[in-house]
Amino acid sequence: MGAQKSIHAGKAKIDVNVDFTHKLCASLMLPSLRNTGSPLSLIIGSLCIKHPNLFGGSEKLDVSWDKGLSDSNVSITYRRPRPEWLCQKCFVIQHSFSPEIGVHGTPIDNFSRSGSGDVNLSRLSVGLDRNEPASSDWSSSTSIKFEHVQLVNDDGRSITRDIDGFPVTCSGSPHDSMLVLKQESQCAKANDHSFSRFSMQIEQGIPILSKWLIFNKFKFTATKGVKLGPAFLLASLTGGSIVGDMAPYQAFAIGGLGSVRGYGEGAVGSGRSCLVGNSELTFPLSKMLEGAFFLDCGTDLGSGRLVPGNPAMRQGKPGSGVGLGYGLRFKSPAGHFQVDYAINSFQQKTVYFGISNLI
Repeated sequence: MGAQKSIHAGKAKIDVNVDFTHKLCASLMLPSLRNTGSPLSLIIGSLCIKHPNLFGGSEKLDVSWDKGLSDSNVSITYRRPRPEWLCQKCFVIQHSFSPEIGVHGTPIDNFSRSGSGDVNLSRLSVGLDRNEPASSDWSSSTSIKFEHVQLVNDDGRSITRDIDGFPVTCSGSPHDSMLVLKQESQCAKANDHSFSRFSMQIEQGIPILSKWLIFNKFKFTATKGVKLGPAFLLASLTGGSIVGDMAPYQAFAIGGLGSVRGYGEGAVGSGRSCLVGNSELTFPLSKMLEGAFFLDCGTDLGSGRLVPGNPAMRQGKPGSGVGLGYGLRFKSPAGHFQVDYAINSFQQKTVYFGISNLI
């Protein structure tokens, strides 16, 4: 269902990956976001060009392009060589395009799926990344980037309001601009029987100009894994909050794969704050096959009404929800295949498919 190819052109390396499989799996569980009729809409793939010695001084240039079903991401990264004990710096230009389903999507089928809300996010960012040398347990990175965010409808036209007439940006214009200082830190420990990981992310909007957004956004994730005989128990807790200026697309979306299974993307709610808990018990069925039982829960902590325009209330989202179910994990040298069967608080059943590293 997919193909990978690496090409060497002089000192540069080009990696090409084209995959049709995700489209087939997604068609079983997701409504069509667009009916373009184009053959390219059937393709999910990536293109990566790497040059290890751009100007003869070991400068590295990476250019990557990733295409999804209805989203895309282009990134250009330039790095200069530095000793390993010093912080690593890189200059990054990135453009992404994705449907804003988590906040503006409409829940359907008892919140088990989310349909298009005719709102899409086009984000251009330019800035610097700084990665600190990793210690025994801790690693951290700092970045400062200028971001230009534009909202467009499914036809590609700029919009200032959603289908209910509420603003989709903080400024009220078709776009928002901001200068964002971001700090990320992570601590990880592991032994033969367990592992633990804690990550924290803080974003600060700096108002160089009066129309630029000023805000503070905080997010954390704590994860713990423990061996229980042949089985493995994994539990995680994710939370966050944002204060200051805020556009609806900055809200925390709760629900979906990677959040609360049994719900569509963002179908539980979207708020200024969130708290999501996940637990999963996996056990071997054969050398390459594992079974799993899981329980997910999430809440917006009553903050959905604080999002501008209150999109969660207008769409009838409950604000909190629980999902539970079971699944299979198939691992092979060609890739990993995952199937989850989940049921939500409204007793609506959902099947999730996932494929990674497929050749």
